[in-house]
Amino acid sequence: MSFSSTVKEELEKAMGSARHCRMAELAAMVEFCGRIGTDASGRRTLMLGTDNDQVKRKYRTLLKRIYNVTDPDGPDDDTCYLILEGLDIIDRSGVMRDINAPASSLLLKQSCCKRAFLRGAYMCIGSMSDPKSSYHLEFVCDIGDQAQQIVGLLSDFDIESKIIERKKHYVVYIKEGESIVDFLGICEAHVALMNMENDRILKEVSNSVNRRNNCDVANIRKTVNAATRQIEDIEFLRDNYGLERLSDNLREMALIRLEYPDATLPELGMEFDPPLGKSGVNHRLRKLSELADKYRQ
Repeated sequence: MSFSSTVKEELEKAMGSARHCRMAELAAMVEFCGRIGTDASGRRTLMLGTDNDQVKRKYRTLLKRIYNVTDPDGPDDDTCYLILEGLDIIDRSGVMRDINAPASSLLLKQSCCKRAFLRGAYMCIGSMSDPKSSYHLEFVCDIGDQAQQIVGLLSDFDIESKIIERKKHYVVYIKEGESIVDFLGICEAHVALMNMENDRILKEVSNSVNRRNNCDVANIRKTVNAATRQIEDIEFLRDNYGLERLSDNLREMALIRLEYPDATLPELGMEFDPPLGKSGVNHRLRKLSELADKYRQ
């Protein structure tokens, strides 16, 4: 099972304690998966257009706890049908609202209802990559207003998201691992949150070790390259200029570097009597290189 499916499995069991929260979550399912139709008797029906069994089960549970609806009226093979009588998708004037339009702001006034709505939205149109490989969470909306609504609700929890158009859909996406962790907490997917945090810690430790190793390798390579250039310069001076013509300090430095080609600057400094500091060793080697460059020209 994918990480995204595991999250939805956990969210199926998460349930708001208040009726208004359950209505907010049901509203998300109707908005993002609902389809209006009629049965053989001409009665209006609500079809839940999804093949996800987790969404279907959660949908039935919400209907039972909110409206005491126990069984779907209609076929229940790939979709779930229910008669609309008594459901709050008909306004006070008796006109049925557009179920795919963004849910009413009155339904989402409270923070707990916003959490429930986002939970229902993720179950219907959300997906998430495995955090072991990458951080990516998205909602695929059919209508631009739906995408804007999700962005606004996420923003209310200080989660930054963006919208892109993909074919005929509007995709709300989150790329930051910390923001995805916050989203899981908002939706009450606490087990998935802890698993993701563990994966993030392991990834960060691994990246830190890799960076340290890369830094060590780069430093070693830099030291080896510098030592190679220094020895080439000293050998050039020896063969074309004569080490005996060097000052005592530079001649001593040249001989020590030739004797210890793999030594670091502090190690070279310890061969002097008295010992010479790293900056002093570097200064003398730089003088030798400058003299070599001068005579090469």
